[in-house]
Amino acid sequence: MRALILSLVLLTAAGASAASFEPPKRKSGLWETKVSNAQVPRGQVMRQCIDQKTDDLMRKEQESHMSCSKKDMRREGDRIVGDSVCTVEGTTVTTHTVITGNFDTNYRAEVKSTYNPPVNGMRDSSSVVEGRWLGACLAGQKPGDVIMPGQPQGAPGGQQQMPPRGGPPVGR
Repeated sequence: MRALILSLVLLTAAGASAASFEPPKRKSGLWETKVSNAQVPRGQVMRQCIDQKTDDLMRKEQESHMSCSKKDMRREGDRIVGDSVCTVEGTTVTTHTVITGNFDTNYRAEVKSTYNPPVNGMRDSSSVVEGRWLGACLAGQKPGDVIMPGQPQGAPGGQQQMPPRGGPPVGR
């Protein structure tokens, strides 16, 4: 269920599309995303090689696992504000998100969600998602490849182990 919550946070922060507003898209290349919340105050970090096609496909795949009665995104000055009510695996998730940044080099999303019924006893959560563009994808990476801490190189889904302190991935 923790993966479900992380997916919801990332989906919301990435800007699930709504009919009235098309959110900006992330620049193609290598992105580092950090999700912080009360359970993981130092943050969970991942790096992902993206292009527009794979970013759109991943968003559509995540959206296919939820049914939303409300998806409202709008621009308010230099911020993007989103409100949604979705059902995921029998839980209604009500989310309010405020996103800042330019999506070419960085973005920051503050995400507040409530869960009914609670997920593993959790009724609400607050998370911060920070994304930053690191540059071109690494040699040998293709769009969709993910680097996660603690994942061995050659793991399913193009995952590989992330180095502890900013160097190239282990084994590359």
